[in-house]
Amino acid sequence: MARDSFYYLGRIVKTFGNKGHLLIHLEVDDPERYSELESVYLDLDGERIPFFIEELELKNHRKAVIRFQDVTDIEEAEIYIGREMFLPLSELPSLDGNHFYFHEVIGFNVNDIRHGMIGTIGEILELPQQSLFRIMKGNREILIPVVDDIIKRVDREDKTIYIEAPEGLVEIYL
Repeated sequence: MARDSFYYLGRIVKTFGNKGHLLIHLEVDDPERYSELESVYLDLDGERIPFFIEELELKNHRKAVIRFQDVTDIEEAEIYIGREMFLPLSELPSLDGNHFYFHEVIGFNVNDIRHGMIGTIGEILELPQQSLFRIMKGNREILIPVVDDIIKRVDREDKTIYIEAPEGLVEIYL
């Protein structure tokens, strides 16, 4: 599988006990959706390698304890500390309504209530304060916050997101 056909799930933080268990941090909105995972992929020597899960127990604050098949002691487990975990995009739970994955809406058109079609999403900038749609209209860039108050409707069939940008925001860029 190509590297871009995966999404980031989380990171292995440290060992947990002495029987090969690892503490992981899940970078997902709903960790419960991942409680029945059978495997994850780790980057090893530039390759994404599947690791089959023997045990997985969710904790609080997006933490979980995991033990991989054939990893039975702390020494074996230690080599995986700091590794990132991935899953194939095909395993993402589908979203509906105005909920979407960032990678899903790249290339969608953006239609503002006052200005009509304002451009196409080229990328989503994930900044510490908030995420922004980077919309391209010709050679002009328009940055719109990715927040529920602005996003009015996501039309997956027409690949269009309908927004109501705060008054004056779009005008700054045009």
